Amino acid sequence: MDAAYAILGDPARRREYDQQGALPATADHVERRVSFAGFDFSAPADGPTAATFSELFADVFQDAARRATSADRGLEIEGSLALTFAEALRGGTFPLSVARQDRCEVCGGEGWTSRSPLPCSQCGGQGTRQWARGHMVFTKKCERCEGRGALASQTCRACGGAGLRARTEVIMIDVPAGVEAGARLAVPGRGHAVRGGAPGDLYVTIDVAAHPFFRRTGRDVLVTLPVAVHEAVLGARVDVPTLDGPVKLRIPPGTSSGQRFRLRGRGVPSRTGDPDDAGDLMVEIAIVLPPVRDERSRELLREFGRLNDVDVRSHLFERR
Repeated sequence: MDAAYAILGDPARRREYDQQGALPATADHVERRVSFAGFDFSAPADGPTAATFSELFADVFQDAARRATSADRGLEIEGSLALTFAEALRGGTFPLSVARQDRCEVCGGEGWTSRSPLPCSQCGGQGTRQWARGHMVFTKKCERCEGRGALASQTCRACGGAGLRARTEVIMIDVPAGVEAGARLAVPGRGHAVRGGAPGDLYVTIDVAAHPFFRRTGRDVLVTLPVAVHEAVLGARVDVPTLDGPVKLRIPPGTSSGQRFRLRGRGVPSRTGDPDDAGDLMVEIAIVLPPVRDERSRELLREFGRLNDVDVRSHLFERR
């Protein structure tokens, strides 16, 4: 190959070959697929039938171009998987329907199927083909039968010789516990297949639906807990929702709205199984005023105000 490129890059040597029809001795090893078969002096060595350098080495360069542009790996597929808030935190295995190019199951991706051998019509059963350029005669292996002289295969009818067929399949996606929205998971070998190469990969983007009252902050989960006025003032034990069911939380007397309590290990589950690696559940208190439906309740609230005459907004007007 180096000698061929050396001749191509030297105008004088190339012109000498085009004029004289002679190939330098160093070029006979350029491409073994094409062999020199002798001379035929019944044909003119110049004019439109004369061999040129480009014609002689066309197969060499075309074969190199095919190798350079051939696909070694199939294309990737991008998909998305929708999960609920609880599914994303717990993780698991979830189905995803994917349309992809896969190897033909009839021919196994070869593009052909076996049949009884028949003589190759391209080379007449010889396994080689000859052609002349000027006085020189060249021979090379028949591309259709690959030099065997007979065809023992035929184009696969299922895939038309492509070796690939479109199919839709359900792929099970392994989702780790605590996966976040927007995470991208790779599934090797589940992308588009390619003839003569490895299939591409499947990339799945995680979409997590919003929860009606839970929200996530890193490894912790935040929930706003409504608390009645009397529970906040007097203290109480109340139920708090968690991903694993309700748990009891003690509200101390005098709890104010916006105050937070931490329930350790009740947040995002551990990825390693270590309880110390789990996130926490943050409980934020929201004091809720109950509806006042009778005069007796109103009078009790007035009395409460008289007994606890405190300006709860005074800090807003302090000079700083």
